[in-house]
Amino acid sequence: MWLILCRAFIVAILAHAGYVYAPFPAQPWLGVLLGVITAAAVITLEMKLRAVPGHHMVGAIIGGVIGLFGARMVWGALDGLDIVGEHFVHALLVVFLGYMGVVVGGSKGEWFEPARIIAAFRDSSRLHQYKVLDTSVIIDGRIADICETGFLEGTLVVPQFVLRELQQVADSSDSLKRNRGRRGLDILQKMQKITHVTVQIVETDFPEVREVDLKLIELARRMSAKIVTNDFNLNKVAQLRGVPVLNINELANSLKPVVLPGEVMRVFVIKEGKEAGQGVGYLDDGTMVVVDQARKALGKTIEVSVTSVLQTTAGKMIFCRWLDGPPPEEAARRDLRVGDRREPRNGRDLRAPDRREGERRDGAAIVAAQGALPAPVAETPPEGHILEGAPTPAPAAAPSSALPPPMAPEANPVRPVAKPD
Repeated sequence: MWLILCRAFIVAILAHAGYVYAPFPAQPWLGVLLGVITAAAVITLEMKLRAVPGHHMVGAIIGGVIGLFGARMVWGALDGLDIVGEHFVHALLVVFLGYMGVVVGGSKGEWFEPARIIAAFRDSSRLHQYKVLDTSVIIDGRIADICETGFLEGTLVVPQFVLRELQQVADSSDSLKRNRGRRGLDILQKMQKITHVTVQIVETDFPEVREVDLKLIELARRMSAKIVTNDFNLNKVAQLRGVPVLNINELANSLKPVVLPGEVMRVFVIKEGKEAGQGVGYLDDGTMVVVDQARKALGKTIEVSVTSVLQTTAGKMIFCRWLDGPPPEEAARRDLRVGDRREPRNGRDLRAPDRREGERRDGAAIVAAQGALPAPVAETPPEGHILEGAPTPAPAAAPSSALPPPMAPEANPVRPVAKPD
């Protein structure tokens, strides 16, 4: 209400000034109209400036004053010269330098922040100690613990659009999102209470940019700051744009204990692994431990020996072997697979076509071998049984290769004829 009264007062004052002083002689109503138009322009400018951050306004004012002072100094240096159109040159200097001072001062308003000015007088290196916090790292909560330890120096910057995003998450209808948003707000309050940590909330916004991640990158580039996050995608995009990033997940992975192959550790087996016979456990820092042949040790704490370590961007995986576990069953499974290759679903023998093909080949080989055997020779009676003058039996004809040879008929013995005395 008071703002409306102030605006009405400004309109009345300027309209009265236009009527009394009458810029147009003998036409006071034109002066009233000019005063009303001027008041409308002032109110419109005031409404536009309400959306501008305070440090940008301070920078614009300081820049404009410096520009006018520079124009006065330049004109003082040119005062003794004979210049054609000196009034035009004077007006041009005032408008140009004043406009440049307002524009440059408004765009670099963060230079005039009190904390930055104080840091400039103390130590010039602290100008580059700004850390812009992401929404994900605030909700995560580990940033507060890092600040308490004193490993994070400088000023922690929380943009206004990040606070709006946290408020939207806290006001969500989903209970899980609502709890996460409230947790993020509690973490900010906890960080503000830490004595040796400076948390600064800036109102700098980029209306032409819609994505919050891109706004963070632009703000960090403008303030020469680093982005603190645990978002993998934001980390990659910021690195591609040349903005340094402090990733909390990378810090946590680097602080995990280093294990070497052959070391012995104790692990609690929680669940089964993806492969047959595997057991899965976790260390205190969340590192996954995969134990071979530990399915029978579910719900127990066992001693394992490290075989290999796999480091990925998502974390670290440790592969181990159970020291007191049963012998590996790989050989038995291999013998079972070689002896009986059947499909696990319908039990169909996968080697049946190969077996039938082998049988057909063996039959064909037997038939070919029978056809290649020599024909049997008829038995010849001994010489003592053949009488003189008896006909000699003819040799048997060679049989055909396709048909088996015919059996030779049995030779009739020749009986001797008795001679009369």
